[in-house]
Amino acid sequence: MIKHSLRVGFSFGLTSGIITTLGLMVGLHSGTHSKIAVIGGILTIAIADAFSDALGIHISEEAEEKHTEKEIWESTISTFLSKFIFALTFMLPALFLELSRAIWISIIWGLSLLCIFSFKLARDQKTKPWRVVGEHLIIAFIVIVLTHYIGDWISSMFTP
Repeated sequence: MIKHSLRVGFSFGLTSGIITTLGLMVGLHSGTHSKIAVIGGILTIAIADAFSDALGIHISEEAEEKHTEKEIWESTISTFLSKFIFALTFMLPALFLELSRAIWISIIWGLSLLCIFSFKLARDQKTKPWRVVGEHLIIAFIVIVLTHYIGDWISSMFTP
């Protein structure tokens, strides 16, 4: 069984890495249609947002006043590494495929990872897997749709 501190960091980093990176990619793609903007966005998420989320988990775990310093740092580091690594996995399609295709592959990749993780989480918690998976996919879908339309809207405001 994985230690609580590592599980907290990994689950937060994975989920945030998927949802945030997909939202950014979809929004930047629909707003700019620029491969360089999308790749720059992925790198920004992988670095800046991974540090930000890791600090957020660090402070949250400290505020609970239930964890040792070692456990807090384990959560912090596992959050950073999982967010950083999962966000970077979206670089591969963006680097090697045409941008529209890379976006679709990334959506499939991200939602697949989210499904697998959510299913395992539900089984570990002995709850109905399809309810947990469905709930998490609905949230991801909302983020993807909203960021797409926000990108379109921003593009229409600044395109002559």
